[in-house]
Amino acid sequence: MANWEALVLRALGGRNFRLTVLETEPVGGRYHRLRVDDGGLLDACGVHPTMWVRLWFDDGGRPHQRAYTLVDPDPETGRFSLEFALHDGCAARWATAAAAGDTIEATVQGTGFTWPDPAPEHLYAAGDAASLPAINSLLDSAPDVAATIWLEYAHDDERALPVRAREHHTVTWLPRQDDGRLLVDTVRAGVPAAPAAYYWIACEAASTRALTKHLRRELGVGKDRISSLAYWSAR
Repeated sequence: MANWEALVLRALGGRNFRLTVLETEPVGGRYHRLRVDDGGLLDACGVHPTMWVRLWFDDGGRPHQRAYTLVDPDPETGRFSLEFALHDGCAARWATAAAAGDTIEATVQGTGFTWPDPAPEHLYAAGDAASLPAINSLLDSAPDVAATIWLEYAHDDERALPVRAREHHTVTWLPRQDDGRLLVDTVRAGVPAAPAAYYWIACEAASTRALTKHLRRELGVGKDRISSLAYWSAR
């Protein structure tokens, strides 16, 4: 992994690990899940909700990095899963061809999340299939917190992806329409300004910006009560 991006991340405190594929399985028709041995990552770095790593792929002889959320990390066994959307690209090609024993380099740098103290009374989250693993990790880490979740889907079979919702959680799936306008308008109409709530936004870049702006400027939510990150860009 001798490339300038990796060297910069290492200089900024990035920690490198080699993951080993243990099992592979398709998830619906558009996703592929790999169970991996962490190469000591969880023991060295700990675990937090929404934790992610940068994976390094060979893209025609050039290194290419993509970020992936850890699914069900287990520090006792040193294992977790990764879910890959089957878009055309080097990451999807690697994931679908991967077999037990294959390895890939991972860098831990930039990830971080801590629930506010005291815990929020309500979680409001907006995301999509790409950020669903992170949303599930939030629900698992604070199962007693009420939650309202809006999820955007681009394909009907994405609605079959598992959501770790409990009876006090409300989940609304919305089709991606008008470059994400339906999601943005629906969340704007339904999300309140609640001092004891926490807001988590992670969807397409323009939608993430629009919703974060609404929370900050229109509802007056403090930045310490919002976590927002664009998971991908339509442009």
